[in-house]
Amino acid sequence: MNVAATPTPTPPFPPGAVPALFVSHGAPLFAMDAGETGPALTRWGQALREQHPGLRGVVILSPHWMAHGARVMTGAQPATWHDFGGFPPALYELQYPAPGAPALAQEVLALLHAAGVPAQGDAERPFDHGAWVPLRYLFPQADLPVVQVALPVDAGPAQVYALGAALRGLRSQGVLVAGSGSMTHNLAEFFGGERAPAPYVLEFSRWIEAALAQGDVAALLDYRHQAPHALRAHPTDDHFLPLFFALGAAGDDLRANYLSREVMYSMLAMDAFALQPTG
Repeated sequence: MNVAATPTPTPPFPPGAVPALFVSHGAPLFAMDAGETGPALTRWGQALREQHPGLRGVVILSPHWMAHGARVMTGAQPATWHDFGGFPPALYELQYPAPGAPALAQEVLALLHAAGVPAQGDAERPFDHGAWVPLRYLFPQADLPVVQVALPVDAGPAQVYALGAALRGLRSQGVLVAGSGSMTHNLAEFFGGERAPAPYVLEFSRWIEAALAQGDVAALLDYRHQAPHALRAHPTDDHFLPLFFALGAAGDDLRANYLSREVMYSMLAMDAFALQPTG
């Protein structure tokens, strides 16, 4: 069962910097089963481009690219990688032919270096499904240049927050900085079928929402000790760490405009939200 709470109506975007974004990319079949979240992302992407006609690119971090140290996609035309197996053939036919952004990638590398983060470019890296699946909904025309950033294998919440913080200035230069992960991600409990949301999924997700509403970044960084059911929601934290990339990019702009609170397959919370100025 795909269960969705009515999302908050998208308010007008404040002038100035592009919001930061966290999106749950779901199971690979999310590319074909849009649920409530897919259309919500499309509406938000359309509104973003209307409010920011000078939008010049996306920088996105996905946990499906993990590397030893920071890595940045630098290719001009990344391929669409179907980095999964056992799904219907139609899923493998989907493409997301967005261009890369070599010049923007060099800006990302320079900002990371300036922040003391050793980073290297990767000209051969394709888009993994953690990037291209949500981007197909956000920007279905695939005409906006995209730079993907790797999740360092040894990074924790504070280190991933620092990556996002290093790139915060890009938001005032027409760049969407996004973390793509999952609000909950316990695949051992994935059984398919239509089932009601597991109570722990809702309790964990709403604790995160409350911490965001309070601007309590310290509690969020310590979520594995403070959030209810944290270890069940995320037996490993790779799919939650992209949230901290978005938080770092947001800085003090912590008003969370929720685009979706959908739950798929009982255990997969599809929360997505933009982080905007609190004023």
